Amino acid sequence: MAGRPRIGYLVPRFPGPSHSAFWREAQAIEALGTKVVLYSTQPPAPALRVHPWAALASRRTEYLVCRPWSGLFALPALPWSDLHRFEPGLARELVLSLGPARRLVESAARHGIDHVHVQSSGRVALIAALAERLGGPSYSLTLHGPLSRNGPGQSFKWRGARFATVVTHRLLAEVKTVLAQDRPARLVVQPLGIDCAQFRRESPYAPPAPGEPFRIFACGRLEQARGFEDLLVALRRLLDQGITATLRIAGEDDLGGHGFRKTLERRSRELQVGHHLTLLGAVGEDRVLAELRAAHVFAHPGHDESPNLALAEAMACGLPVVGTATAGARELVTHGVDGLLVPPRDPVTLASALEGLARTPERALALSGAARARVQHDLDMRRGTCALMREIGLSPEAIGDDLPVLTARA
Repeated sequence: MAGRPRIGYLVPRFPGPSHSAFWREAQAIEALGTKVVLYSTQPPAPALRVHPWAALASRRTEYLVCRPWSGLFALPALPWSDLHRFEPGLARELVLSLGPARRLVESAARHGIDHVHVQSSGRVALIAALAERLGGPSYSLTLHGPLSRNGPGQSFKWRGARFATVVTHRLLAEVKTVLAQDRPARLVVQPLGIDCAQFRRESPYAPPAPGEPFRIFACGRLEQARGFEDLLVALRRLLDQGITATLRIAGEDDLGGHGFRKTLERRSRELQVGHHLTLLGAVGEDRVLAELRAAHVFAHPGHDESPNLALAEAMACGLPVVGTATAGARELVTHGVDGLLVPPRDPVTLASALEGLARTPERALALSGAARARVQHDLDMRRGTCALMREIGLSPEAIGDDLPVLTARA
């Protein structure tokens, strides 16, 4: 097919609340001369299409959902040797993925696509791997969290990939250990990029003035691993220390407010912090940006090992951050230089770090400037976009020699 080169870009349940970086990366790829065809399994629930660009993204996305039996003709493409390992759940996942895989093959042929990049190693990676077996495009993966959270069949998904990127060195070590010889020959560490032109301040950061409430903001899916219960305990301790503080949390649980949100509401009543707490629910990136600009500090109390894009977005906005010293946060934040790190599951130390920023405005100012500089220098989205295109084998014309691509090969 004549014209610009084309690639597929496959994201599960797109466009969801946590997909801003994917949408912006797709736009950045197109700005560099390559047409992107967006694919997804199925759209998210209407209540989760919160971003201002969600309607446009939905119209541009081809959804691969189909009846489970529609791909049964392709049973010979199944990795029967992997099925012999009796990995729990793999057979079901393969059968559910056959139909979408066939649709991906047909669409890629129609669009002239010979490569698809997959933003997950979950079921969408299985779809891409099966599509490649059915004569479809080659594929690559990005791993955003532990392999154990991405479903069965990891060996099969990774074995056929042309290359893969992982967002932290900790995840790279896990891939090398768990997958052994099944991993692709090319592995690249590439953190999620930030659109620094979008995530920035409109006016200089100002720490809390005397007598002004100390405004804390946090963002993420409402689930136990995010550590929001620890943040409520820290808020209680701040109030007990005489610091007038407010906490606003953006995000929702997987049950639309009927799951872990109820746990947080109950815990806030027990701690008597309800008048100082606002649960915003699922909000779009425009609202997140407004909250970042209005806050005095961003708190990331999670205790899982996944990176947190919201933490990098807060730093891009020049907001002082206090995070837990998990692998993802340690690769982003240098403690005492461009942010503060505290042990996971330690609300006492978390409260102490927040109190220090509330009482020491000059330190908050210093962290603000250093955080913005860190993201601009190392995490600008253009670097990740250019790295991805080079790995695919494209040569974006708009890359200048003054924009190094910061990656590490396995």
